Amino acid sequence: MTKTLAGLMAASVFALATTTAIAHHSFSAEFDADKPFIKKGVVTKSEWMNPHTYSYIDATGDDGKVVNWGMEMGSPNGLMRQGWTRNTMKIGDVVTVEGSLAKDGSHVGNARAVILASTGKRLFAASSQGQTP
Repeated sequence: MTKTLAGLMAASVFALATTTAIAHHSFSAEFDADKPFIKKGVVTKSEWMNPHTYSYIDATGDDGKVVNWGMEMGSPNGLMRQGWTRNTMKIGDVVTVEGSLAKDGSHVGNARAVILASTGKRLFAASSQGQTP
Protein backbone atom coordinates (compact mmCIF):
# COMPACT_ATOMS: atom_id res chain seq x y z
CA MET A 1 0.00 0.00 0.00
CA THR A 2 2.86 2.37 0.79
CA LYS A 3 4.40 1.90 -2.66
CA THR A 4 1.03 2.53 -4.31
CA LEU A 5 0.51 5.72 -2.31
CA ALA A 6 4.03 6.92 -3.10
CA GLY A 7 3.46 6.20 -6.78
CA LEU A 8 0.20 8.13 -6.81
CA MET A 9 1.84 11.08 -5.07
CA ALA A 10 4.72 11.10 -7.55
CA ALA A 11 2.30 10.95 -10.47
CA SER A 12 0.29 13.84 -9.01
CA VAL A 13 3.38 16.01 -8.57
CA PHE A 14 4.49 15.22 -12.14
CA ALA A 15 1.05 16.06 -13.55
CA LEU A 16 0.95 19.40 -11.74
CA ALA A 17 4.48 20.32 -12.79
CA THR A 18 3.93 19.52 -16.45
CA THR A 19 0.60 21.34 -16.57
CA THR A 20 2.30 24.55 -15.39
CA ALA A 21 5.18 24.08 -17.82
CA ILE A 22 2.83 23.61 -20.76
CA ALA A 23 0.82 26.72 -19.87
CA HIS A 24 3.93 28.88 -19.58
CA HIS A 25 5.56 30.39 -22.67
CA SER A 26 8.60 32.46 -23.48
CA PHE A 27 8.34 36.19 -24.15
CA SER A 28 9.52 35.87 -27.75
CA ALA A 29 6.92 33.21 -28.56
CA GLU A 30 4.09 35.70 -28.15
CA PHE A 31 5.47 39.26 -28.02
CA ASP A 32 7.67 41.45 -30.24
CA ALA A 33 10.34 43.47 -28.41
CA ASP A 34 10.69 45.62 -31.56
CA LYS A 35 7.07 46.80 -31.20
CA PRO A 36 7.00 48.86 -28.01
CA PHE A 37 3.84 50.62 -26.86
CA ILE A 38 2.65 53.13 -24.30
CA LYS A 39 -1.08 52.94 -23.49
CA LYS A 40 -2.96 55.16 -21.08
CA GLY A 41 -6.33 53.93 -19.93
CA VAL A 42 -8.78 52.94 -17.23
CA VAL A 43 -8.42 49.58 -15.47
CA THR A 44 -11.41 47.35 -16.21
CA LYS A 45 -10.26 44.02 -14.77
CA SER A 46 -7.33 42.43 -12.96
CA GLU A 47 -6.59 38.71 -12.66
CA TRP A 48 -3.92 37.58 -10.19
CA MET A 49 -3.06 34.04 -11.22
CA ASN A 50 -0.06 31.92 -12.12
CA PRO A 51 1.94 31.84 -14.26
CA HIS A 52 1.08 35.43 -15.28
CA THR A 53 -1.06 38.23 -13.93
CA TYR A 54 -3.35 39.93 -16.46
CA SER A 55 -4.80 43.41 -16.24
CA TYR A 56 -7.18 44.96 -18.73
CA ILE A 57 -7.49 48.64 -19.59
CA ASP A 58 -9.78 50.67 -21.82
CA ALA A 59 -7.52 52.91 -23.91
CA THR A 60 -8.61 55.43 -26.55
CA GLY A 61 -6.85 54.97 -29.88
CA ASP A 62 -5.76 57.62 -32.37
CA ASP A 63 -9.09 57.10 -34.17
CA GLY A 64 -11.02 58.00 -31.00
CA LYS A 65 -12.30 54.45 -30.45
CA VAL A 66 -11.96 52.83 -27.04
CA VAL A 67 -10.28 49.43 -27.12
CA ASN A 68 -9.90 47.00 -24.22
CA TRP A 69 -6.26 45.90 -23.98
CA GLY A 70 -5.05 42.83 -22.11
CA MET A 71 -1.73 43.38 -20.35
CA GLU A 72 0.32 40.36 -19.35
CA MET A 73 2.57 40.92 -16.37
CA GLY A 74 4.73 38.67 -14.23
CA SER A 75 3.57 36.15 -11.69
CA PRO A 76 1.86 37.33 -8.51
CA ASN A 77 5.02 36.46 -6.58
CA GLY A 78 7.20 38.45 -8.99
CA LEU A 79 4.88 41.45 -8.74
CA MET A 80 4.84 41.31 -4.94
CA ARG A 81 8.66 41.38 -4.95
CA GLN A 82 8.37 44.61 -6.98
CA GLY A 83 6.06 46.20 -4.40
CA TRP A 84 2.66 45.27 -5.85
CA THR A 85 -0.39 44.03 -3.96
CA ARG A 86 -3.70 42.81 -5.34
CA ASN A 87 -5.01 46.34 -4.70
CA THR A 88 -2.25 48.32 -6.41
CA MET A 89 -4.40 48.68 -9.56
CA LYS A 90 -8.11 48.83 -8.89
CA ILE A 91 -10.98 48.90 -11.38
CA GLY A 92 -11.48 52.51 -12.41
CA ASP A 93 -7.86 53.56 -11.80
CA VAL A 94 -6.11 55.47 -14.59
CA VAL A 95 -2.75 53.94 -15.53
CA THR A 96 -0.10 54.23 -18.21
CA VAL A 97 1.40 50.93 -19.33
CA GLU A 98 4.72 50.54 -21.18
CA GLY A 99 5.52 47.28 -22.89
CA SER A 100 5.68 45.26 -26.10
CA LEU A 101 2.85 44.32 -28.45
CA ALA A 102 1.68 40.80 -29.24
CA LYS A 103 3.05 39.33 -32.47
CA ASP A 104 -0.42 38.31 -33.66
CA GLY A 105 -1.71 41.90 -33.79
CA SER A 106 -4.32 41.35 -31.08
CA HIS A 107 -5.01 43.93 -28.37
CA VAL A 108 -2.59 42.27 -25.97
CA GLY A 109 0.73 43.45 -24.64
CA ASN A 110 3.47 42.36 -22.30
CA ALA A 111 3.80 45.12 -19.71
CA ARG A 112 7.26 46.21 -18.54
CA ALA A 113 6.13 49.08 -16.30
CA VAL A 114 2.93 50.64 -15.03
CA ILE A 115 2.60 54.27 -13.94
CA LEU A 116 -0.25 54.99 -11.53
CA ALA A 117 -1.93 58.32 -12.36
CA SER A 118 -3.14 58.80 -8.78
CA THR A 119 0.37 58.85 -7.30
CA GLY A 120 2.74 59.05 -10.27
CA LYS A 121 4.40 55.92 -8.94
CA ARG A 122 6.14 53.77 -11.56
CA LEU A 123 6.21 50.03 -10.90
CA PHE A 124 8.11 47.32 -12.74
CA ALA A 125 5.65 44.70 -14.02
CA ALA A 126 7.94 41.67 -13.56
CA SER A 127 7.95 41.18 -17.35
CA SER A 128 9.49 38.11 -18.89
CA GLN A 129 11.09 40.30 -21.58
CA GLY A 130 14.39 40.41 -19.77
CA GLN A 131 14.86 44.20 -19.93
CA THR A 132 13.97 46.37 -17.01
CA PRO A 133 12.77 49.93 -17.51
